[in-house]
Amino acid sequence: MSNKCPRLKGGAYEPATPRARRTALVGLAAWVLALFAVPLADAQANGRQLLHAERSLYREVLVYETDGVRCMCFTRNCRTGRQTCMEMRRPERIVMNYPRMMLGALYVHPEPRRILIVGLGGGTLPRVLEQLLPEARIDVVEIDPAVIRVAKSHFGFAESERVRVAAMDGRVFVKRAQRDGRRYDMVMLDAFDHEYIPEHLLTRDFLAEVRAVMTPDGVLVANTFSSSRLYDHESVTYAAVFDRFFNLKRENRVIIAPLGTLPSRAELAQASERFAAAFRTYGIDARELLRLFSTRRDWDERARVLTDQYSPANLLNRR
Repeated sequence: MSNKCPRLKGGAYEPATPRARRTALVGLAAWVLALFAVPLADAQANGRQLLHAERSLYREVLVYETDGVRCMCFTRNCRTGRQTCMEMRRPERIVMNYPRMMLGALYVHPEPRRILIVGLGGGTLPRVLEQLLPEARIDVVEIDPAVIRVAKSHFGFAESERVRVAAMDGRVFVKRAQRDGRRYDMVMLDAFDHEYIPEHLLTRDFLAEVRAVMTPDGVLVANTFSSSRLYDHESVTYAAVFDRFFNLKRENRVIIAPLGTLPSRAELAQASERFAAAFRTYGIDARELLRLFSTRRDWDERARVLTDQYSPANLLNRR
């Protein structure tokens, strides 16, 4: 069977006949089934059900469910990791470690009024922060409209009067916020593609722009990898802009960098008690989270700082 494209004539196409259209549709259907047959069979063999798949301008966005846990991934069968997960029987519970660690920033700044989150995923962080902080206003930036749609359709994310989402590049949003004089008490960086953080969101130049939109007692929170060839470079880059910061590790690494002095262990402990009861709702042990706070510099401080002129993340980030 031959599937012919419409014949070109004078720079335009000649519409196919009804029979040719039927033949083409049959061929297209067979091609699509062949394309998905292996991934679907593999997913089913592992008890993983594919609920949604679409290719956006930036990536493939997929939703899988396994044993009642629903996850968003940017690669087939989540080969390079999961972006976000939700336990369907207890949707309030935070499944993954990195958002739990990022919420540890509340030990450093317990009452942020203006929060910026770069990277939406399934919307776990804005959902929880909206519930924990009834006075806070939350701006979320997500470059991919497909991720926003999937967060709403499959993970229960919803915008509100206090939670707003902008579909644009995070760095563009930060530059505009700086131009307009907007300031944030807490900035959370959680933007990933299918491999890692986009290169232009890793540099000293970008972090300086983020620092410029933070209030004097503001805090930066960044989700990164806990081990990779990029680790040393990334660490010295954050240190170049924020000097000292807390390092939290459990699978991922979360950096918590206040503009002011680092709070003492006693101050962190006091804040952890303040959130202990509320955190239990989300499956977070406040004292266990506190134990993850470290200021140890476990990187090579001779590593080269990442800049807009030098940010070869695609070459360095090989775990």
